[in-house]
Amino acid sequence: MLTADRDRRLIATWLLICCALVFCMVVLGGVTRLTGSGLSMADWRPIMGWLPPMSNSEWQASFDLYQATPEFQHVNAHMDVHDYKSIFWLEYLHRLLGRLIGLAFLLPFLALLATRRIRLAETPKYLAMFVLGGLQGVLGWYMVKSGLVDDPHVSQYRLTAHLSAAFLIYGYMFWVAMSLLFRQADGPRHPLYLRTLALATLIVLTIISGGFVAGLKAGHVYNTFPLMGGQLIPEGYWALDPGLHNLFENVATVQFDHRLLAISTLLAVIAYWVGARRSGAPRRSRGGLHALLSFTLLQVILGISTLLLSVPIVLGAAHQATAMLLFTTALYLVHAMRGAR
Repeated sequence: MLTADRDRRLIATWLLICCALVFCMVVLGGVTRLTGSGLSMADWRPIMGWLPPMSNSEWQASFDLYQATPEFQHVNAHMDVHDYKSIFWLEYLHRLLGRLIGLAFLLPFLALLATRRIRLAETPKYLAMFVLGGLQGVLGWYMVKSGLVDDPHVSQYRLTAHLSAAFLIYGYMFWVAMSLLFRQADGPRHPLYLRTLALATLIVLTIISGGFVAGLKAGHVYNTFPLMGGQLIPEGYWALDPGLHNLFENVATVQFDHRLLAISTLLAVIAYWVGARRSGAPRRSRGGLHALLSFTLLQVILGISTLLLSVPIVLGAAHQATAMLLFTTALYLVHAMRGAR
């Protein structure tokens, strides 16, 4: 029994380290997007692309590829090869970290499997994690390709899908790690379970809506709060036809909906925190309850500040990082209310 518990803790620690790396990956991806570096590498070599350009001729060859892209021709035509390096490095580091995450997952997995710390029957869920990680790399390139066209901006649909997939992979690994550290207790789920699950769903929807805000660069308009263009509901909220396109393609609609979801999340978290304290939440969840309220308040403050200041890089990156902390806390609480001891 002691050996089995030790193995479970070892596997959980490995998964949590991978979660931390994915967390860094998401934040670095946000910085890459905010600095306009995401389209700087116009090719994708998942196996051979480990090393950056090492000589002047290699840098020039890489720059030549970039010069053929619409982003260079329409946005960055003033750049020389020295300027190009300043946007190349962030995208390169983003891709390099993705490869390192793959190794940080695969090598310990093979070692744990070879030493029978991971049982053969449990292998499929870890293989699923690895496959999802590989598909995330493909999805990232699919997103980048959408910006290598006449309009040098990545599709907000593909960007949101890429972001959502990162949260999915992160959440899956985190959930499995929590299940290894906290075994399922016998008996019914806690009465707060369904409310916790509903709140976590609202948080996820708010994060997804933030992906569309980022993809449309909607944070660079209507830089006032709480009004938008002097109105509570902005003019042109439902201007596109067919109407459903407004939810994903209309800058005013996307920003308003994200604001509405964010404030709704804040109010829901406050009500949940008060109710959980009154109804007697499980001991394991108490720290999570306070963290949930704190991260939500911080996220709203960061979101408003980012908007009012027209999306400075530091605040934008902090806003994305706090979204992951909020998601992590919500997932932890769902797991705690599910009945794990």
